[in-house]
Order: sequence, then structure tokens, then C-alpha cells
Amino acid sequence: MSEMNKDSGAMRPLVVGIDASRNRSGGARAHIIGIIENLCPEQHDIKGVHVWAYRTLLDALPDLPWLHKHCPPALERGLLSQLWWQMQDLAEEARQAGCDILFATDASTLCNFQPLVVLSQDMLSYEKGVMSYFGYGTARLRLLLILFLQNAAFRRARGVIFLTKYAGKVIQSSCGALKRVTYVAHGVGENFRAIGLTRPWPVNPVEPLVCTYVSNTEMYKHQWQVVEAMALLRVRGHNVNLVLVGGGQGQAQALLDAAIRKYDPQQEFVTQVAFVSQAELTDYLAQSNIFIFASSCENQPVTLLEGMAAGLPIACSDRGPMLEVLEDAGTFFDPEKPETIADAVEDLILNEEKRKLLAARAQQIAARYSWSRCASKTFNFISSTYWNGKVYAE
Repeated sequence: MSEMNKDSGAMRPLVVGIDASRNRSGGARAHIIGIIENLCPEQHDIKGVHVWAYRTLLDALPDLPWLHKHCPPALERGLLSQLWWQMQDLAEEARQAGCDILFATDASTLCNFQPLVVLSQDMLSYEKGVMSYFGYGTARLRLLLILFLQNAAFRRARGVIFLTKYAGKVIQSSCGALKRVTYVAHGVGENFRAIGLTRPWPVNPVEPLVCTYVSNTEMYKHQWQVVEAMALLRVRGHNVNLVLVGGGQGQAQALLDAAIRKYDPQQEFVTQVAFVSQAELTDYLAQSNIFIFASSCENQPVTLLEGMAAGLPIACSDRGPMLEVLEDAGTFFDPEKPETIADAVEDLILNEEKRKLLAARAQQIAARYSWSRCASKTFNFISSTYWNGKVYAE
């Protein structure tokens, strides 16, 4: 274990463990890849990093002399095997690897290793009103279990990282005030900053104006209400097309399908495409005129940041942390009221100078969100959390 050199007062380099075994979503994968690729260990007095994850994620991480990859067989099996390994084996494996501190990138962790730093990336169990979208079946029970597990992890952790101030406030209203927290936003891929917007703004009513909304279809994403808003805009005389990027299923997809049948029965102006790669996504953004973001529940809206980095004018939900992230660089709406969505988009359509200023401002804000900054702040907090606890313990 790392410890303070009692003769010189110097701190010895740390060995940091990272549990990325539950990093299955695109955003969670991008986070672990981003912070590892941009970590300068010597800047944080770190001599080694051990990452536990499934094989395809480990293969996506760079091969570096200080990075040690672990893929226990349980992580290639089902969820129950993964959870059992996390609860029963991870702490001992981390100790065997010589880890001084463990960073859990999923707040539902069952691991009892100490000292522990936990990252909060999920708001579904906490955002007021969202749980009602899931009825009273297994989906709601799952969210309640996640709420219990995350609150327990936050309370036993020595430090907690939130992505936004909004998330920290809402979650601590549930789990109670935490002693040591920080706020570290995810970064944005450089490929989004490098997008060259190739679609010109329409100069006559015959040319369609393309609005793009990037998100999987969920009850709190409100795609069906965006479809209704586009229909309202067309009634007002605007030749708008809507591209929905992201697959879906279940009740939300059924609502979206019903809205398309009602408002676009001839399939004239709404297109939905399934999940796409990052390279394909940048192509869709390059072919857009306006970016729409209509979610009502986010911890940190990464796809919103990607639209900002691309330099698109943005019409955005006024819920959750969206105002904190987009600030004054967009037009805002109530995602559950299609007429307000239509008004926000129409404001951008009718005001050329305003939309150009807002797009430039959004791109300027997005420049603050880099993976190098995220990596530096994350590992600085991990290191300082370890030594802060060490001093108090002694």
C-alpha cells in the first residue's frame, strides 16, 4: 500500500483500481476510454492503474506500461454472475493487485473495498416524476433497487464524483449530505468539434429544413411529442423534416410509432434510424440545420454537448441539468408540451442572427468539456481523497 514517507514527508505514488465492469452504455464506455487515454499518471503521483472490465471494453483501452487489464470470467457471463463477482471477489482482487484506492464508475456497486470513490452517472431513480413513466412492474422495482444500492454506495464511499451541480443537489436530497464531493463533467470527442456543417440553410420553402434529435427512444425522451411539434411547424408553413437517431422499443417506441402514423401517415417528414456509430453520427449532424434535445432526465446530457460542439443552433428541454450545461446558448421548451417545442424551434428558424450567435456561443461553451480536463480532475480527486483520509486516519 502507498504510504507517506515518514522521514521526508513525501507521498509515495499510488496504485489506483477502477471497476468498469458495468460500463455497458456508449457514454460509460466513452468515459473510461477517455480518462485512460488522457491520464498522465506522473502528474498525480500514480504509478499504476488496474482496470476490471469485460474483454471488448479492455480491448478498446490503449496498451500502456502503467495500465493493467483484468477480465475475470464472471464478467463475460450474465448479470447475476457479474454482481456476485463484484460483491464477493473484487475487493480481494484489488488488494492482491496492490490497489490503494478503488474507483467505481457505476454507483450501484456492491464492492466493499475501502477507500472507495464512486462516480454518479444515473439519474432515473432520483428525478422527480420519472419513475411514474415505468408503472408498477419490474422496471419500477429495478429503479427502486438501484436507488437503494446507489444511496448505500454514496454513503460508504470516501468520495463521490457528480457530473453536474444539478445531479449532486438532487441525489443528495435523497441520500443525505455527503462529506466529500466534487463535480467533473464528461468530455466531448474531438470528432464532434471537427464536424464541418455541410447542409446549407434553406433559401426557399421548397428545400426542407432538417432538425435532428439524437437519443434512444425512452419515456423520458419525448420523441412522440417532438413529432407533434414538427407537425405544428408544418401547419405554420415551415418545411421541416425530423431525423430521429437512435433505436427504441417498448411503450415509448409504441407512442412514437402512433405519433408518426397520426401526424405523418405518408412518411413525408419523419425519419427514424437505429443506433449508429460515432462516425455515422457525425455525418448525421453535419447534414442537420437544427439540433433538438427533448429529454426530461439526465445526469449530464452528452448528446447535447455533441450538438453544441458541432456548432448547430439548439432547441433544448428546460428540465434537469440542461440549463446548467447549455446556459444561455439555446432556445428552451417544456418537453411535455409540443407547442412550446414548436415555438423554440420556430424562434431559431425566424431569427437568423440569433441562431448564429447561439450556435457560436454553444460551441464556445462545449470547448470547456474535454477528456483531458475530465481525466485530470478525476484522478486529482481520487489521489487527494486517498491522502485526505490517510492524514485523518493517522
